[in-house]
Amino acid sequence: MRQIRADYDRDSITVYQAYRPEIGRPAVEHGRFVPPFSRGRMTWIKPSFLWLMARSNWARKPGQEMVLAVRITRAGWEEALGQAVPTQPDRRIFASSDEWRARFAKALVHVQWDPERTLRGQKLDARSIQIGLSRHIVDRYVDDWTLGIEDLTPLVRKIHRLLQDGHAAKAKDLLPRERPYPLPEPLARHLAID
Repeated sequence: MRQIRADYDRDSITVYQAYRPEIGRPAVEHGRFVPPFSRGRMTWIKPSFLWLMARSNWARKPGQEMVLAVRITRAGWEEALGQAVPTQPDRRIFASSDEWRARFAKALVHVQWDPERTLRGQKLDARSIQIGLSRHIVDRYVDDWTLGIEDLTPLVRKIHRLLQDGHAAKAKDLLPRERPYPLPEPLARHLAID
């Protein structure tokens, strides 16, 4: 099952990214991405905190030692979703593999559905979305959509320590409050969301 679950309010949605401190610290300090963040490569944003924890190994993977919560506009998020082309051909969206290939080659935004994760990192049947913003649209993310950036690394370490010490219930209580994101019907159809 595909579903976008996120921490959001009326105007914004929080997405997560993990970087090395040389990129993360200046971003937090300025409230937006600044050099050495590269605008010349694809950047992936994810609204699932636990998916990123599995990916970054609780901010212990080299190059992903700093977890950032990036609050962006819902308008920007939905703009990205509206331009997204899946990383794999999907018969619910494309009539043929050739049609998918042609669209994917020109895509400014990629969408990928990966197994959602539990607190302990096990894969679930539900699918979690991640969005790849190409260098052709990353300026919109950095300059127009980003409202603020927070360093969640201390929280990540606290949750992971509680988990390691056998306090899963306490760890779970500290997780960001993610709930189903209400997509407009045309976007849900565009993304072939169940």
